[in-house]
Amino acid sequence: MILRQVRDSKDDAEAVRATAYAAFAASHAAKGDPPEEPDENGAILLRSVVRHLARTDPSGCWLAMDDSGRPLGAALSTRREGTWGLSLLVVAPEAQGKGLGKALLARTLAYGRGCLRGLICGSRHPHAARAYRAAGFTLHPAMRLRGTVDHAGLEPPTGAVVEGGPGQRDLMDSVDRRLRGGAHGPDHTELLRHYQCIVSDDLAGSGYAYLRDGGIELLAATSRRIAARLLTAALLSLAPGAVARVADLTADQEWAVDVGLAAGLELTTAGYVCVRGMRPPAPYIPSGTFL
Repeated sequence: MILRQVRDSKDDAEAVRATAYAAFAASHAAKGDPPEEPDENGAILLRSVVRHLARTDPSGCWLAMDDSGRPLGAALSTRREGTWGLSLLVVAPEAQGKGLGKALLARTLAYGRGCLRGLICGSRHPHAARAYRAAGFTLHPAMRLRGTVDHAGLEPPTGAVVEGGPGQRDLMDSVDRRLRGGAHGPDHTELLRHYQCIVSDDLAGSGYAYLRDGGIELLAATSRRIAARLLTAALLSLAPGAVARVADLTADQEWAVDVGLAAGLELTTAGYVCVRGMRPPAPYIPSGTFL
């Protein structure tokens, strides 16, 4: 078994993607969930993110391979101004139960040594919950909203919501620091490459959100009013019949639950938001990748 840092290369990005997809498929099957159809756009996004993190956090990104060079596991983590995050931890089905996940997690935790805060969007897999708790994280049960938006159930938001871009980087980093103790910094550049960004900034407060294909990837605001405004605007922007997805909501995000239920979305439980040295940021919807 070889553990080495992930390189900023097409081959390593594809190795991480292939391992992740195999692990996700096995996890869905074990839980009795229907398999997800391969999504080439999602694969392109994942490969781009792997290369981005290999550039920004080379010591936090690890790949496990057997003696023949076949990838068996991967872990990606970040450090942003004293806030550490685990972006990905996957082990190929044939290598599970052999301590590989524990070894990969240890490498990423070592990269985060000295960070005051830690954040993970954990799955409902029992092994994951056990590992994160053993690492000192507090596990907050998470909820997920999903379904077709009923536009009639939502009132148009009061206050301006505009398209965001590189010109709002300082504003977004400022909101990040207030909520999670560390700006996303270079992650905003990667997010802006792949996601639509909306921003609200007025006397009532500031906030932003990233959207893609009906999913809310990340939302951060200085008040619940601004957060609800952004989420409402995001849901209303979807075409009739489009499916919306909002994941990783803790009990601190009731404002999001209220907006989602008003929009006719179904609320279910799904995984955990795991934190160390902090409470789950609020009002905030974390990105599973960028935290």
